[in-house]
Amino acid sequence: MVYQEDVSRVAVALAGFSHAQADGLRKVMSKKDKELQLRDYKNRFYAGCRQRKVEDADIDRVWRMMLSFDGYSFCKPHSASYARVSFQAAYLKHHHPAEFMAAVISNQGGYYSTFAYVSEAKRLGLRILPPDVNRSDVAWRGEDGRLRVGLQAVGNLSAKLVQRLLDERGRRTFVSAGDFWQRVLPADDESQALIHAGALDGLEEAGNRTALLWQWAAFKRGRAMSAAGSLFAVRLPEAPPLPPPDMKTRLRREYEVLGFLCASHPLALVGSLPSGLVKVSQLRSCVGRRIRCAAWLLTGKLVSTKSGDIMEFLTFEDETGLVETTFFPGIYRRYAHLLSSSRAYVLSGIVEQDYGAITLTVEQVISLTPV
Repeated sequence: MVYQEDVSRVAVALAGFSHAQADGLRKVMSKKDKELQLRDYKNRFYAGCRQRKVEDADIDRVWRMMLSFDGYSFCKPHSASYARVSFQAAYLKHHHPAEFMAAVISNQGGYYSTFAYVSEAKRLGLRILPPDVNRSDVAWRGEDGRLRVGLQAVGNLSAKLVQRLLDERGRRTFVSAGDFWQRVLPADDESQALIHAGALDGLEEAGNRTALLWQWAAFKRGRAMSAAGSLFAVRLPEAPPLPPPDMKTRLRREYEVLGFLCASHPLALVGSLPSGLVKVSQLRSCVGRRIRCAAWLLTGKLVSTKSGDIMEFLTFEDETGLVETTFFPGIYRRYAHLLSSSRAYVLSGIVEQDYGAITLTVEQVISLTPV
């Protein structure tokens, strides 16, 4: 890493530049039209270094180092601040993982989606507890190796509904689904979202979400009759013996509402996977080999090559880890139309290692259709 101070200090020490000259060199290096302006500085720098008996090879190396300034550099206080924040984050993640991840997710920011942070929490060994109308706060809460999903994660909930829920719960806990609906009065889409997210499971004896949907329909009919002039409060009939939703339906609905799964990875929504797939956590042992893996697309970054072609760096994951992938221009043009975040794919390519980092150079992509 080249800091702003380094350029000035090296120019002063090696070439005998004045501090004003060194500062001028640093400023020119940060400008786009530096080629012509740098020619004079370069000649003077080389001349000054040679007067001080510096070998040409060393001069070349130092000059290249200083030129890298225009790639990515910043002042040392800025760097030190980031180092401090990085240390604090690493300490909290290691010693207080549940509380740390709850804060990160509740902050609703960062490079990755909530889905990616939830997956990381699972890989840290944390248990993800579903939202609960009697236990969840607005924000996520972490304690003792568990993460309770916050109400902010449930789609289709209005701020007014959440505030009514918290106000009523502050008076007394909800004892049944009917009690909750009577006191909070959610809209239809809000109630269904809470049911599919699992937030009402604790108010139904068996946690049967089909029964909860039936009771909600009965409650709406009763409320309509009450609004038409009935003198009696809405009373819920007992639900008939309905089967709970099958696992795939339950997971699909949960994912649609939350954007993640509490107890599973969304790859569970895909049908049977091809044989011979490698888990992301196994890629380090596959360097130099051509492999296939099933993974979920998280995010990506488009870049242009020197020739103006478009390529992309994409981040995928499975339940075992993250993998950074490279789509060179030809491959990107071939498969760009298939790539969409929050989808599953089978990736084929060569595992590579660069400075200890494992990447996958993708050669082929197959889209997996969720059930």
